[in-house]
Amino acid sequence: MSESIETLLPSFRSYVKKMKSYGEALDVMYWDLRTGAPRKGVEARSEVIGELSAEMFKMSVSDEMGRYLERLSEPAAFERLGSVDRKLVEECRKEYDRSKKIPPDKYQAYVVLTSQAESVWEEAKEKADFAMFRPYLEKIVAANLEFVELWGYEGHRYNTLLDMYEPGMTVQKLDRIFADVREKLVPLVSAIQRSNNEPDTSFLNETFDVRQQKAFSLYILKELGYDFEAGRLDESVHPFATGLNPGDVRITTRYLPGDVTSALFGTIHECGHALYEQNISKELIGTPLCSGTSMGIHESQSRFWENMIGRSRTFWDRYFPKLKELYPDRFQGVSVDSFYRAINRVQPSLIRIEADELTYNLHIMIRYEIEKALFGGSLQVADLPSYWNEKYKEYLGVEPAHDGEGVLQDVHWAGGSFGYFPSYSLGNMYSAQIRRTMERQLGDLDDLIAGGHFAAIKDWLVERIYRHGKLLTPDEIVEGVTGEPLNPEYMIAYLKTKYGDIYGLR
Repeated sequence: MSESIETLLPSFRSYVKKMKSYGEALDVMYWDLRTGAPRKGVEARSEVIGELSAEMFKMSVSDEMGRYLERLSEPAAFERLGSVDRKLVEECRKEYDRSKKIPPDKYQAYVVLTSQAESVWEEAKEKADFAMFRPYLEKIVAANLEFVELWGYEGHRYNTLLDMYEPGMTVQKLDRIFADVREKLVPLVSAIQRSNNEPDTSFLNETFDVRQQKAFSLYILKELGYDFEAGRLDESVHPFATGLNPGDVRITTRYLPGDVTSALFGTIHECGHALYEQNISKELIGTPLCSGTSMGIHESQSRFWENMIGRSRTFWDRYFPKLKELYPDRFQGVSVDSFYRAINRVQPSLIRIEADELTYNLHIMIRYEIEKALFGGSLQVADLPSYWNEKYKEYLGVEPAHDGEGVLQDVHWAGGSFGYFPSYSLGNMYSAQIRRTMERQLGDLDDLIAGGHFAAIKDWLVERIYRHGKLLTPDEIVEGVTGEPLNPEYMIAYLKTKYGDIYGLR
């Protein structure tokens, strides 16, 4: 490959764009698979996904890609590249070096396996039948263990998987962070459980028309700035967001007739992900840089919009009258303060996605301990249900009645997403730290919410986080925005203040 940089770079860009096109087609197929594809078509669809994934994988590790990277990485050539192209070369090089170690046939078989496993998981969860799902999960774990050995690791095997979702994160760091957070939050949870100021939630235990729930979800999405010309809202067993490109970012939610809050906060959570993806710089379209920089930073946005905005008192001062309009017979005589306290009730529970903001972090720590044990060799898949139940009793004082509300409740393992869960708690920490800086520059968040200034909030985040995509690392984002590395003390202070007020602890 003897071309000049002027001819080589456009050719490389075109090659990468073709890979990205395969990826976008695959994302549409995955989205369709999770939002209503016929059950009898799952097996054939999984095979198609496997074939296309294998083609994209082969492109990422091809000799042609290797020659592009070798030539563009030469110091004289690399120095002539702009900042975006430098980062693109670095990102493709990282992926190339990692993927080159996995045989293409193994990768294709793994993609087919996880595609099938996600559909089996849906049925197993519904039937609370771990035995149905276990053979698939055993194969997925075994494949990941094999991949980790091929990729290589430093210290704990789990470090390699953590790094895929949160670059630079390790077991050593998380053990320290989680131990600190747990030490400071568990006494707060205990104090709340002893409090006599328990919120009344009886008015939430009614039947809420799903059509009205959907109408309210759509209304709130528009208020927050979700662009419906660049997205859509659908239903799925487990809420998720799919960012095909900034012009097509789809979200799903799950409507429960007996719970008006589940779909609403699930929708706002996914809206946070979508606002990030819809506002990545168009300059990055067609490259692997056109996505969030890490899952921790991504979750910081979904958790920020869901909890710090959506579960705030000022948000409901503004929107509770609208909710009452939709359900006049359900909230008759209910004050906004009663509703606010009810949706922020702290109660150790079984289901992560329905957990309160405070105990949510304990749900994540349980999954972290489980994944660490799985990849450390001290836990087998067959023992997961009993180990899961023991951890829930130890951390939260509750025990699942069946595996559907226990070990089968999350889709992540069916898709092979090991190392992902810690991102949720890291997101809580990032969001509290970022909020502190935002308030210094824009003013009190409650005042912004009260005035409906969501565009100003979004614009501030677009400028400092969203538009950059993967151009900046998580550490660069956090330190660039806040002036310091990750500091969990902001989250701890936020939770103590909020829940101390709700429960009258000070």
